[in-house]
Amino acid sequence: MEDIAKPDRYRKRRTPVGVQFSVIAALCLMMSGCVASTLDFSDTAKVDRSISTGSIPLEPEKVADQDTIRNAVSSADLGRLGKAPVPWANASTGSAGVITTIAEDVNSGVVCRAFVTSRHAYDGIAKFYGRTCLVGNGQWQLVNFSQQS
Repeated sequence: MEDIAKPDRYRKRRTPVGVQFSVIAALCLMMSGCVASTLDFSDTAKVDRSISTGSIPLEPEKVADQDTIRNAVSSADLGRLGKAPVPWANASTGSAGVITTIAEDVNSGVVCRAFVTSRHAYDGIAKFYGRTCLVGNGQWQLVNFSQQS
């Protein structure tokens, strides 16, 4: 019979269980010291709100898109347009969409246009209902712009 076992130099050596336990315990103690020193649950830890490192404005891209949509709705020639959709795009925000419906009405001498549009933006695609009216100084004002849920 021939001995086919590997020579001792190629065999894995077993580490005694006591040594393994000691190494694991030492690592746990070191890690708990690091974690515990960073957590402060006392009442003395207060957040300093006097410093602002980066404030985000209240969604200026949506306001810019609303202005672009309002301009597209107010400048549309409804007589020539008929029921054709009106595409719009805002180069400053990268948003775009299609106004699918524009209906003009006159109520108490005020000309208004109700519309339905889509908005394709970085945060997704959404459908909006809106209304813009011609105010006293000849400017169109967006009086309603709400997202369909």
